[in-house]
Amino acid sequence: MKKIVGFVQLFLALLLVIAAAATGVNLVLISMRPETISVVNVIIGQGILIILLLAFANLCLKKGRESLKL
Repeated sequence: MKKIVGFVQLFLALLLVIAAAATGVNLVLISMRPETISVVNVIIGQGILIILLLAFANLCLKKGRESLKL
């Protein structure tokens, strides 16, 4: 059971990294728009979202590798 949970955590970490990369691409595309307060708000929000996604992916990666070592 521990190995299944480990594989699920590793797969979740991979999905989170892919979501962070897709958000980064979206951030680049949005930053090419004319400068308005809405664009600035989206840039700030997506920047925070990318950081949180990568932090959660790092946590899932560590927990998944740890459970697979057992």
